[in-house]
Amino acid sequence: MTAGITLEPGNQRFSRLIFPAKTALTVEDLFESVNEWFRRWVAGAIWVVTREYCIARPIFMGWAFFIFMQRGLIMETKIMEIAQRIRELRMILEMSEQEMADITDVSLEEYREYEAGKKDYSFTFLYECARAFGVDIVELLTGENPKLSFYTVVRAGKGLPIRRRQSFTYQHLAYRLKDKLAEPFVVTAPYNEHEQNTPIHLSHHEGQEFDFILKGSLKVQIDDHIEVLGEGDAIYYDSGHGHGMIATGGAECVFLAVVIGEQNTGA
Repeated sequence: MTAGITLEPGNQRFSRLIFPAKTALTVEDLFESVNEWFRRWVAGAIWVVTREYCIARPIFMGWAFFIFMQRGLIMETKIMEIAQRIRELRMILEMSEQEMADITDVSLEEYREYEAGKKDYSFTFLYECARAFGVDIVELLTGENPKLSFYTVVRAGKGLPIRRRQSFTYQHLAYRLKDKLAEPFVVTAPYNEHEQNTPIHLSHHEGQEFDFILKGSLKVQIDDHIEVLGEGDAIYYDSGHGHGMIATGGAECVFLAVVIGEQNTGA
């Protein structure tokens, strides 16, 4: 005789959920019902995962878009803050827009766009502004003066970021040290196919510059001279001459750049 399993009245609700319309079950009935319940549970789980994925995917995409826009908004805000500092310092020192345009080697219209935060800042422009105002370039970027006078340590990937809307990104490696004689950066130059066949934009500033290639290849132009540098290569030049550079070789280039001023009060 096959043993039976009797469900107590208090378990009738449970029995209807798993073993419909049965209050007494044989072992065979039990295994068959459990097997059917398991198949339904697996099918239900697959449906839930599919449904949740379909819902989660647009939610994730929306979240990613929000983060992207938020970062863009933060970048725009920082650019406007830098523009405001430049304008305030110029006015405090009673310098005209034309005077600053001449110092930074841009047209008056370009300078006004820089000061309004409408034009992407180049490193040379910020560097020349800091020198003209007699402040550290870090003060233009953050609104704060460096505090350390003995030494400073910057851990990997923790340099002060200088992100522009496009083009190169910089990490300042000595932003906490005041009265610097040089400005060291880790620079990332993205690869741009269009740039490979167009003239390299040249800029110039007082002092000297040293570049050491950490990753990738860099095409450097100094006046009419062009050099292509690979990993481990270095170049040292008078930055008063026109100079510019682009990543080449199909990938981004990361390099150490040290800018050395002649009479550096902070930049």
